[in-house]
Amino acid sequence: MPTVTVYGFPRSTFVHIARLVLEHKAVPYVFRDLEPEMGTPTHLALHPFDRVPILQHGDFTLYETSAIAAYVDEVFAGPKLTPQDPQRRARMNQWISAVNNYYYPYMIYHVSHERNVFPQLGIAPDETVVAHALPKIETALQVIERELSHGKEYLLGPELTLADFYMLPSTFAFGLTPEAKGMYPNFPAFCAWRGRMEACPRSSGFGPRNRPAR
Repeated sequence: MPTVTVYGFPRSTFVHIARLVLEHKAVPYVFRDLEPEMGTPTHLALHPFDRVPILQHGDFTLYETSAIAAYVDEVFAGPKLTPQDPQRRARMNQWISAVNNYYYPYMIYHVSHERNVFPQLGIAPDETVVAHALPKIETALQVIERELSHGKEYLLGPELTLADFYMLPSTFAFGLTPEAKGMYPNFPAFCAWRGRMEACPRSSGFGPRNRPAR
């Protein structure tokens, strides 16, 4: 079988998504930390927009997380993470788009960076950025709480899908901030979902030593 390689940063939110899907499908892969090479010709040859993750499967190279996750789910054996029903598949893609546009930008790019990343670099957090993001995050948590009111295990109900693996890294990293510690207990269905996801055996490497923070 051709070698699978994932290129990215160990702490990247979107790299975590790709790796979680590979691990859930039990696909052996090699991880290569690309951070020292960001912006170099080597990196740009793999991803012309200077981002991560990147997947190589033999002589096939692919970038963009949604494309990588869909490819891995289709090509490799293991539990399928994409519903066959068109409406359920559309709902899954709706969640993926919501993570990309509403959850990740405010949870990670605005708050987690200010609270978890910048202090490590000696940069003072911008409280204006945090304050702007918090109402957006409150709305996002209200949405996921309402959608989980069906009482089932996962975002789409009883079946685990790509949507769950998209949501997990952003909610995990934001969960390390003091703001999340105050907000999360107000959303019990969400907290129960998060607990199930983090307890998944294939998510065992997804924890404090691998905190995502892209």
